[in-house]
Amino acid sequence: MPTSQLLAEFPELSHLSREDLEDLLVDQPYFQAIFHNLNRVKALYQAQAELSAANESIAKQNLAVQDELYKLRQETQSAFDEAKSLEARWAELQREQKEVYQRFTPQFLLMRLRHATTQLDDASEAVASSFVRSSPSEAPTSTPVNGNGKDVDEFINQFREMRKTYHKRVMWGDRWSAGEVAWRDD
Repeated sequence: MPTSQLLAEFPELSHLSREDLEDLLVDQPYFQAIFHNLNRVKALYQAQAELSAANESIAKQNLAVQDELYKLRQETQSAFDEAKSLEARWAELQREQKEVYQRFTPQFLLMRLRHATTQLDDASEAVASSFVRSSPSEAPTSTPVNGNGKDVDEFINQFREMRKTYHKRVMWGDRWSAGEVAWRDD
């Protein structure tokens, strides 16, 4: 760098002779003494000191809230874990609810009605067959009794109730199949 450019950039060095400038290049302590007295270097050191003080202040503030931040982090993690647990529980409850509601869908209820109708028909026929197969009592009584000691009136009432329920179920099933039954979702 030419001397004129050096003096233009660092006017503080204009009072030094050429010999002094050459000595700056070879004498390290002399260079350091001149260098640290330059206004730009002093300003740079001042800015560096201010930044260091600001960093130290920020570090102290960060350390002051460190425990609170760790506590908040732990609380946040705990809340997140609980939310994940509740989310998993929610999925499980939805699955259980779907299974429960599955038993009350129109198709499932119609199937249950048809099965119950068939079972009731079979049960009433079994009661009738059982009554017919039993041998009549040999002792004359005012009310007829079959071989099992079953009163005829009792059989008739039981059989009639079973068949009445059976025919009601058949009618409901027929109406349902014909589209005359509407299910509300509320």
